[in-house]
Amino acid sequence: MLEIVSFTLGPAQTNAYLVADSETKEAAVIDPAWDGRIILDAAQKRGWRIGHLWYTHAHFDHIGGAAEIADALNPLPLVALHSNDHVLWRAGGGGAYFGFDIDPGPEPTIDFIHGMKLKLGSVDFEVRFTPGHTTGHCILNVPAASTCFCGDLIFNGSVGRTDLPGGDWETLVKSIREQIFTLPDDTRLLSGHGHETTVGEEKRNNPFVGMGSPRS
Repeated sequence: MLEIVSFTLGPAQTNAYLVADSETKEAAVIDPAWDGRIILDAAQKRGWRIGHLWYTHAHFDHIGGAAEIADALNPLPLVALHSNDHVLWRAGGGGAYFGFDIDPGPEPTIDFIHGMKLKLGSVDFEVRFTPGHTTGHCILNVPAASTCFCGDLIFNGSVGRTDLPGGDWETLVKSIREQIFTLPDDTRLLSGHGHETTVGEEKRNNPFVGMGSPRS
């Protein structure tokens, strides 16, 4: 069974998610935003073994805690990121633009590909390629848990910004309509910022891309 511990960390109040298979105790961190020690302590308290760091995208506020987590683990965790965001990752996630010098941690060793299946114990995660916020943005869908980790693609009542390098409004909207709004309405959306929501709620009420939006 999938267990989820959520954190809101760092200067951008970014959501990080520690996820684990409750039976095998295998764990991953989705978007280790900041303060890696806090995430490590939560895993150790539960007896979970972190073997993976999965990044929805490479902005600095989503990778800021990676180095501290990796430094405490032996062996190093496997790091996954879409290849389109490798350049951004190497640049510290663009942190310098906002005045932050980020150690991005261990180099990504797994390239996310649309349709890829990831396994955490007996829990299956499905990678969906969703550019628009960055050129390599991806979401992680867990059908068995009716849960999707959607990074900065869509938020409760809002959407990801597209004014940073690699952002594109039309691409973002296309990603949301094709990869979020095609999920069951009761799917939980766990975003990179703000409170959780559901697919149905955003289809009905999101003022930017909802079905009632003037942009529809």
